[in-house]
Amino acid sequence: MSDIEAAARFYAGLLEDPGRRVWSNRHYFDCGGTIVACVEPAGDRDEAFRPNPEHIYFSVDDVDAARERAAGAGAVELSEVAVQSWGERSFYARDPFGNPICFVDSGTLFTGE
Repeated sequence: MSDIEAAARFYAGLLEDPGRRVWSNRHYFDCGGTIVACVEPAGDRDEAFRPNPEHIYFSVDDVDAARERAAGAGAVELSEVAVQSWGERSFYARDPFGNPICFVDSGTLFTGE
């Protein structure tokens, strides 16, 4: 993340959890035992910061509410909720720093089986 304060605000709103600051440049969110770590790289921000290349997937009970939170928090490239060809009901977006995220309805979660 290029701005740890903005990242903490975005993910707190998106995940409905304030998370916790673990270091001056790190803010963690516990998502059911999996940690989403927002990290602002040290040094020259323009050269050190690069978005994740792959999506982070979240399974939620109410994907429509998650999309509303994403819109309210400031997600960009926000898709509509749709049923994917593999059966998942989900939406895709990017956080304000360009990191790709996806929220999937837990009732339609495809686990490869």
